[in-house]
Amino acid sequence: MNSGQIKELDKEYIMQTYGRFPAAVTRGDGARVYDPEGREYIDFSSGIGVTSVGYGNKKWIAAVTEQASRLPHISNLFYTEPSTVLAKRLCELSGLKKVFFSNSGAESNEGAIKLARKYGFDKYGAGRNRIVTLINSFHGRTISTLAATGQESFHNFFHPFTDGFDYVPADDFEALKSAVSDKVCAVLIELVQGEGGVNVLDKDYVRKVSELCAEKDVLLIVDEVQTGIGRTGTFFCFQCYGIKPDIVTAAKGIAGGLPMGAVLAGEKTENVLGAGTHASTFGGNPICAAAANAVLDILEGGVLAEVTEKGEYIREKISEMKLPKVLGLRGLGLMIGVAVAENSHKSIVSKLVESGLLCISAGKDAVRFLPPLTITCEEIDAGLEIFRGVLSEI
Repeated sequence: MNSGQIKELDKEYIMQTYGRFPAAVTRGDGARVYDPEGREYIDFSSGIGVTSVGYGNKKWIAAVTEQASRLPHISNLFYTEPSTVLAKRLCELSGLKKVFFSNSGAESNEGAIKLARKYGFDKYGAGRNRIVTLINSFHGRTISTLAATGQESFHNFFHPFTDGFDYVPADDFEALKSAVSDKVCAVLIELVQGEGGVNVLDKDYVRKVSELCAEKDVLLIVDEVQTGIGRTGTFFCFQCYGIKPDIVTAAKGIAGGLPMGAVLAGEKTENVLGAGTHASTFGGNPICAAAANAVLDILEGGVLAEVTEKGEYIREKISEMKLPKVLGLRGLGLMIGVAVAENSHKSIVSKLVESGLLCISAGKDAVRFLPPLTITCEEIDAGLEIFRGVLSEI
């Protein structure tokens, strides 16, 4: 099929819930992808941070192929090796105790919400169930995770939303402290607000929040759906901050392109969910778990050590360009927000895609880069040359 045929089928048979860019992608290699006509794009988006080890990675393909030939699925009523090995590795890498596997970031955050509310109920009885989140946060598109999201634009159309969420400004400790009443069971934060604009939380603020949660026996949940699995230069972003959350959620890049999420529970919460209290038919699917184990192998093989260096390289190159349209740079590791004039970012992203650089927007002013963690300097330079050309012309 050619690009036009793919687009026509999409229009006729798929619900039009996505504002797609006019590019149909059929294959990829490294950090490059191609349409049916052979046009090349440099991918600075990696499927919104999902294809973390790039396209065509031989280790990843071998792991997925081998597991698919042995056992694609059996359900969580039986034991499987890939998920148990993966759980052990995630606990060792994070310092947390137990894992629940899901299929996406939204499902992981739903699981974290249930875990926190049951912890509050078990220990303090009914009524300790509210969760404090931050303005400009994003936690998913289910009814509950939309309610948890601290952006008014998402609180529309689908009423009634799940009750029990309060919102405070990021980096305002006094506001958060005032919101933590005896009815609050948890505080839910992203350390870098991805959809909200690639906003990096202040380290002193995060430390104070962690200390307050420990003092009040309020669970600290860190949403690492976008920041986790090496994206910010450490395996989990919370490790950049020197804190230890009670619950961590992960997804996106964990399985390198297959649907997988995880809820990691610390000492307070490792035994809160018992048999029958939570489940997922596809959670811990053997193929996805095998893919995730391959991702960990690749990251531990030297890729993770290069993430911070590559992120700094991109920032330095953009700074050296001295482009008037670039007003600032935000982010950590290979999670980068290029600030431009407010409300011009979406049109700039469209022009970049048309010119052969895949990227996405964030918040009110950010062009967002989330390239594969395995991206090469050659691929970075090729993408930045497109970026320079487009930004120089507008």
